[in-house]
Amino acid sequence: MARRAIAAICAALGLAMAVTVAGPARAEDPCADYVPEPKPQNAGRDIVGQDLDQIRERGYLSVAVYDDYSPYSWEENGTVRGIDVDIARLIAEDMGVEARVHVVAAGENLEADLRNNIWKGPVVGGAVSNVMMRIPYDSRFRCRVEQVVFGALYQEESIAIAYRLSDYPDGGPVPAYFRFDSVAVENDSISDFYLTSFAGGQTAAGVRRYPTMQAAMAALNAGETMAAMGPRAQLEFFAGEGVAIHEPPLAGLAKSHWPLGTAVHFAYRDVSYAVEDAITAALGDGRIAGIFESYGLTHQPPQW
Repeated sequence: MARRAIAAICAALGLAMAVTVAGPARAEDPCADYVPEPKPQNAGRDIVGQDLDQIRERGYLSVAVYDDYSPYSWEENGTVRGIDVDIARLIAEDMGVEARVHVVAAGENLEADLRNNIWKGPVVGGAVSNVMMRIPYDSRFRCRVEQVVFGALYQEESIAIAYRLSDYPDGGPVPAYFRFDSVAVENDSISDFYLTSFAGGQTAAGVRRYPTMQAAMAALNAGETMAAMGPRAQLEFFAGEGVAIHEPPLAGLAKSHWPLGTAVHFAYRDVSYAVEDAITAALGDGRIAGIFESYGLTHQPPQW
């Protein structure tokens, strides 16, 4: 995924690399101390047939997915592929329409992505979509973006470590190992931020940065590094022979797991409910797990 999108998720989930362990969860309403700002007025171009009846009448659901983000979404020979694309088609099929998938670039942060693709539209060119995939859910963040309905969680994302079995025959490495051992990360990713800050920066010496997670895993597969750290699904998708994956405790990282779902314009809750129904049914009958399996991945169901 583009590093700006990774940084956006970090910001949305409060993943700045303070090395203090997160305290116990607060029981009160996470939005209790948030003062809403005036809601922006919809412009005429925002009303593009987005309610459920109009979607069914026109026969398609427009869905935004991130570009160049294997195995979730990417273009290959002019065709958009990936887990999020298949889930988008599943949602559309449940509604009785086709899915028209739009590949979009990551913005400066997650709020910009939602503004450009869900509730307002980009400054130049393009248009809003009915649904956007792979949106991290966080109860505090949703308070700040009132123009969007978050939900329809379909996966639990997690940070893991891939390693060469020949280098670690007695078990996978933990972050402290990277004071001396080499580890590949995507530049400006959660893993990069974490390892360069862990234990006062002691593990920064082992970090080797690559432009994408695919490139980082290629380095691991080629024996250029001893390990790689990043989202578990990407590690699994790009892992070569002799590479194993585990999820050790990550001391000081406030969130090493987070649920992922969809975003819909706040004015079209009927669409959000329909998306939620489709995802819930597909989780229950194993279709979403089957999509992950078709890419050789393990599905981690969302945890609330």
